Amino acid sequence: MRQPLPENLHARYRAIRNQTLRLVGPLQKEDFVVQPIVDVSPPKWHLAHTTWFFETFVLVPNATDYNLFDKSFPYLFNSYYISAGDRWSRADRGNLTRPSVDEVFAYREYVDEAMEKLILEADLTSEQLHVIEVGFHHEQQHQELLLYDIKYIFGHNPTFPVYKGDSENEDKLPVIAIKWLPIKKGNYHIGHEGDFFCFDNELRRHEVHLEGFEIANRLVTNGEYLDFMKSGGYSDHSFWLSDGWDWIQSNKLECPLYWFEEDGEWKMFGLSGLKKLNINEPVAHVSYYEADAYAKWAGLRLPTEFEWEMAAMEYGTESLSSGNFVDDHLMRPKAGESLDFFGNLWEWTASAYLPYPYYQAPPGALGEYNGKFMINQMVLRGGSYATPQSHIRPTYRNFFQPNMRWLFNGIRLARFI
Repeated sequence: MRQPLPENLHARYRAIRNQTLRLVGPLQKEDFVVQPIVDVSPPKWHLAHTTWFFETFVLVPNATDYNLFDKSFPYLFNSYYISAGDRWSRADRGNLTRPSVDEVFAYREYVDEAMEKLILEADLTSEQLHVIEVGFHHEQQHQELLLYDIKYIFGHNPTFPVYKGDSENEDKLPVIAIKWLPIKKGNYHIGHEGDFFCFDNELRRHEVHLEGFEIANRLVTNGEYLDFMKSGGYSDHSFWLSDGWDWIQSNKLECPLYWFEEDGEWKMFGLSGLKKLNINEPVAHVSYYEADAYAKWAGLRLPTEFEWEMAAMEYGTESLSSGNFVDDHLMRPKAGESLDFFGNLWEWTASAYLPYPYYQAPPGALGEYNGKFMINQMVLRGGSYATPQSHIRPTYRNFFQPNMRWLFNGIRLARFI
């Protein structure tokens, strides 16, 4: 689980912290404090929380004579670490007009200066290095969440602000025909192995049995999902899980998030603004309920996370280096991609988020990172166009509640042989 950090630790720290600043670069000050729903945190809060992580878990226990930037900040910017103390309500993060945006940026500079001094001058232990490594990956997770939240904030503004313009060239790429990639029946080893970093929920490596199956070579497109909608997919209960049917009925849902119908034409909001729906682009922003209903309508199913992992290892490892990640700055799902198991869009699996055999949460506050969320959530795999390339791996387990749609996710289908 632990990886000896490279000699360029200082440069890596700066690169990750600076990437967060680049992501908020297009924002106006007014954008930093908005919280439309409880699941969306204001961008200002993300900036402060990722800084709080380094201050709380690295500087306070390890830096000599370190003084808190502000004694109220641990309370304001703790997220869910009960062991780390009391915290401000998640639902009320948008009420924090103070501290100001400028004060939060000053907080980042203050902590960065102390962190860089510690990295350059202290003889860090392997345990301290591991906590810093967790901090890197924690910040990368929040970089992705930042883009989810920015898109939700802009997508619920009636003027549909543009975060970043993009090229239209990809829109003309044709849809690649569905091909079915086989995996033989057998026993397979699942989970992380090796000395490089992983989160605790990827452990421990264990053996599972899989029946023979086939998995699609690409994601479901907007055009294919539109066929599901036109055929009455949202009005036929036979395709839906009971919870999902109740959810779409109570919320009066008839299409994916960020889709808008105007004068008989579908449009979709993206980080580059509101545009005509590209039917060749992979469908995004569908809940697990919607993904499962679509699969049933198509006479197919979603893969389990174990099936997905073996298929990705067999067919998709090339996209670990060539996939559509945040590093590519495209900021939208890419059309015309095949075997894109990594990057582009997170993929719902049919697996509940549960601990692997012999799983043990780490001691202390960092033990709260993953383990206590292993209920009422579904696993997603593969990363998205908002994921840093260095952050993803075949064993990475993302997880969200089945009704969540604001994340950058899509659908890959599977079937038994």
